[in-house]
Amino acid sequence: MKRSVKETAIRLLILLVGLIIAHFGVTLFIFSNQGTDPFNVLVQGVFRSLDKVLDWGIIKHGNIHMTLCIIIMAVLIFVDKSYIKTGTIVCMFLGGPIIDIFTVILQPLFTQELSIIKAIILLVIACIILAFGMTIVIKSDAGTGPNDLVSVALSDKLRKKFGVVRIITDACFVIVGFLLGGTFGIGTLICVLLIGPVADIFLPINEKWITKVIKLTNK
Repeated sequence: MKRSVKETAIRLLILLVGLIIAHFGVTLFIFSNQGTDPFNVLVQGVFRSLDKVLDWGIIKHGNIHMTLCIIIMAVLIFVDKSYIKTGTIVCMFLGGPIIDIFTVILQPLFTQELSIIKAIILLVIACIILAFGMTIVIKSDAGTGPNDLVSVALSDKLRKKFGVVRIITDACFVIVGFLLGGTFGIGTLICVLLIGPVADIFLPINEKWITKVIKLTNK
């Protein structure tokens, strides 16, 4: 059934809220300084591999991130174009700027290096916040972040729990990225093992209230 303009706008607004929450978690994860997220291990590996063999000025970390996101979306358009929505493009272009804003806001709180215990506690909290925001984005049904699309699509197609599929896809990102020259830390490994299972907890919760909001706005 075709959605009204009003419902589409509400779903995009919900997606934006989830995107902001998720990237607040990402920013905290970065400040924990215990490694990068799994997808960025892959990005880093591809970047370093290409940088060794090609002397192109356009090969930057950000450009590789964008290119890999576009490749993922292109593949999914071929497999099942219903996964690519307006919100997917919103996620791709707004994620970076949102992190930049939170970095400026939170920087004064992290002027001193954290002990390993505090850093791990911070990144666990960050992963929980990230998973909460990410599941709002997914259940908004207005689009999904490009790097999350693989897990979402595989979970649907294979009819497996999102958390299990997420662990496998994140692990694959890390392994391939590492083989290509990327690096990772304990935070990356915690991220791989934690985000999927936590997301499984939040998915039904967020689906329930989002469904209620959509029904109320359609009355």
